[in-house]
Amino acid sequence: MANKLDPMDLKQILTLHLEGYSNRKIGSVLGISRNTVNTYMQLFAGSDYSCQELLGLDTPALSELFSSHTTLDPVRHNELMLYFEGVNKARNHPGFTFLYHYQQYVELAAEPYSYTQFLEHFRRKYPKEKGSMKLQHVAGEEMFIDFAGKKLQIIDKQTGEIAPVEVFVAILPCSQYTYVQACMSQKREDMLSCCANALRFYSGSPKAIVSDNLKSAVNRSSKYEADVNRSFKDFARHYNCVINPTRSYSPQDKALVENAVHLVYQRIYYPLREMTFFSLEDLNREIALLLERYNNLLFKRKESSRIELFQSIERQYLKELPRDSYEMKDYKRAKVQKMGYAYFSPDKCYYSVPYRYIGKETMIHYTRSRVEIFYNHERIALHQRNLNKGSYITNTDHLSSTHKFYSEWSPEFFRKKASPHGEYVLACIEKVLASQDYPEISYKRSLGIIQLNRSYGSERLNNACKRALATDSCSYLRIKNILKNNMDRLPLFDDQVEPIKPHIPLHSNIRGASAYE
Repeated sequence: MANKLDPMDLKQILTLHLEGYSNRKIGSVLGISRNTVNTYMQLFAGSDYSCQELLGLDTPALSELFSSHTTLDPVRHNELMLYFEGVNKARNHPGFTFLYHYQQYVELAAEPYSYTQFLEHFRRKYPKEKGSMKLQHVAGEEMFIDFAGKKLQIIDKQTGEIAPVEVFVAILPCSQYTYVQACMSQKREDMLSCCANALRFYSGSPKAIVSDNLKSAVNRSSKYEADVNRSFKDFARHYNCVINPTRSYSPQDKALVENAVHLVYQRIYYPLREMTFFSLEDLNREIALLLERYNNLLFKRKESSRIELFQSIERQYLKELPRDSYEMKDYKRAKVQKMGYAYFSPDKCYYSVPYRYIGKETMIHYTRSRVEIFYNHERIALHQRNLNKGSYITNTDHLSSTHKFYSEWSPEFFRKKASPHGEYVLACIEKVLASQDYPEISYKRSLGIIQLNRSYGSERLNNACKRALATDSCSYLRIKNILKNNMDRLPLFDDQVEPIKPHIPLHSNIRGASAYE
């Protein structure tokens, strides 16, 4: 009993005692210590009045009768209060526990209080102003995530420079199964990578991920409807869950992960305090070993460990993970140019889109390996990402018929086009293709020659090409003039014109040239 009771409380004790209540039951009903009830019952028994007589006394008389009594030792109590000042200052230090400071207090104090009284006096001196609510957590419902306030560090082997690293903590609140990973920053890439690793660690995804109002997670915080950034929303969609940010300045919304961070300080930070690490991989390897021990520790009241609770209760309620791991996406706006390409500024490249979207404003979603182009939330193009600056990445299906025809130009293309019109047309096209060092010129001439069949037909074009080959003048204008002037209908001199016959008939009396030798 630290202080004397109010006289009205003394009358309540007397009333309950006379009604047959035990000292323990009286303490429970009145909300006071059983030892305090025992002490007062001894005082009542040692007084000159019976319990009925004490109950009949008025309040001032009862107060005067028991005014001088207190079990509080002022010297002992003041010693404890002075010690609490140092304890209160150390409360925010990583790894703080009351048990550690109580053990120090026992060594220093001549007559120490018990551990329960130590805690009771501390809570009286530094009471919590706000109440809190005990939340019931459903298995597989949520995963809480947070970054620890204190950082670990790695050392660069070459320069000796010390680099601070962040520590990511995730917890499933029903089983309190915990995941811990060190990463270089709290940026979006690292945060999403840690979340993906946590889901793989749990071998499933919950219905919701509860995050703090990190810049990498939330564009604009709100008490009622936070603005989650696009990448985090896409991450949640990939893993078939939702994002539920906590209220601003309300750590009680995710008290379990806050508590998990403090336990991480004790179970992981403290054992690592004298170790030196030269890479993030080495640090995470050691964290994984300590984390396994931590998850295997038995709860005092539940008589089971975190991993046992996870395996027996929570794992079956998690959703199955998708086959493909998540690739973080970024976003850029781009207008489709007249050529039918969207300019992708991060790589300074051009990606084709269907020609009907020329002039439209699009949104480019890109990862490390691919580029997706969307118009009005509908994907209109998908390309493998090309890191060569200035490249034009084309899908021929995106081109208009005219552009597609032009893009297919090649020597083999024109040979196939010429072959159905006859062997001389093909031979003529071969000659045209071989005559120019710059292919575009020969392509246009070949196209002109082949398209003459539209006006004159394949047979006449083949004959015209035969005449052009005979005179070694395989040009578009020459063949066009042959057809225009109907020269393709005239016979060639070398094989179709009959030989000239002499007007003098052969006779034995006529001497030939040999007679004059």
